[in-house]
Amino acid sequence: MVQRDAVLRLDDQWARVRSGAEHTEPGERERLLDELIGALRPFTDDPQCTALLGLRLADRAAARFAAGDRAGALATIEEALRSSERAAGHSPEFARWYARGLINHGVWLSWPLSDGARLPRHPLGPAAGEGPSAMERAAGERARDLTRTAVEVWAGLDQRDPVNRRGLAQAKVFLGDRLAELGFAEEAVAWAVAAESDFRQLLLGDPAAQESAEAEEALDHIGRQLELRLRFLTFGSLVSLRTQGLLPERLLPRAVVAARIQGVAEPAIATGLGLDAEQVRTMLEVTPWLAVWRFEVRGPDGLWNVLEHPWHSTTEVRNRTAKDVAGELLRGFVGSADHPGDAAHWRILLWWQEEGDPAGARYRLTVGPDAPLATPS
Repeated sequence: MVQRDAVLRLDDQWARVRSGAEHTEPGERERLLDELIGALRPFTDDPQCTALLGLRLADRAAARFAAGDRAGALATIEEALRSSERAAGHSPEFARWYARGLINHGVWLSWPLSDGARLPRHPLGPAAGEGPSAMERAAGERARDLTRTAVEVWAGLDQRDPVNRRGLAQAKVFLGDRLAELGFAEEAVAWAVAAESDFRQLLLGDPAAQESAEAEEALDHIGRQLELRLRFLTFGSLVSLRTQGLLPERLLPRAVVAARIQGVAEPAIATGLGLDAEQVRTMLEVTPWLAVWRFEVRGPDGLWNVLEHPWHSTTEVRNRTAKDVAGELLRGFVGSADHPGDAAHWRILLWWQEEGDPAGARYRLTVGPDAPLATPS
């Protein structure tokens, strides 16, 4: 018992160091964590020590990831989760530690699927033959499954406790992120809407949460993600979400614009989204979208070379489809001095809001002697 008490005192010391309450040099900090992990390992039949071992291995994994050692972090979090899972059933707190570890594991596994701004690199998945590599996709799918397990763990805890409700809401946010990275835009939106509803319920029911910057930051993140994800939804997905009550009213103008960009006629938009014709017309007139385009000419080396302004630029438009905007650009380009001639290969890519993966372009067309006019997206 003395030995166990000594280990728990060592863990208390590490907790103070970790929180910043007790200062140590980096080398000493690492030595202390190594000593603690080694001291916890023998207590395989002790639920608390088993849970603490998982937690402290997760601390080590986080330090490795922060230092750029993703492979080391992934190996360490695997070991941490094995320990955390064994202890999770013994205490709600241990289950929370396990759920948070699952989420971190998912984030680190899926890291290559997002860009520097933590937005999906391949928002349409393998669409148009482009997307993540097989290895990246496999890692992303495992990340999704781990995060789904975290949602289930949080959901299995007492939802009368606001800590558990907040954890569940946050886990839903992460699950939406993992789905978006794999190109499951409709599911990603559905989970984000569910998370947003959970956070709003927390703010309404918990006076302390109303003062929490964490909840407001989460809502800001969700709002931003929902706006971005609507760019990659088909009209059928928009209609499906609306029918299920998963398309918030504030996003309806953006949904209407998304449908119009795809070329859906105003009457069909009104019918599909349950709006009247005047509402649709007003939303289209007052809600602009940013068209971003890039013309490229293929050189003798086979590489695509981006042309300069005005063939690589942006403009704000209202109530126009991507095909409308691209058609005007194409007419201007064909008649310009920058047109490379009939013997050359050239193409146009046009996005909504920002450049990205060609598969995510709202309009794309390749022209050349052996590439007749392709079917626009």
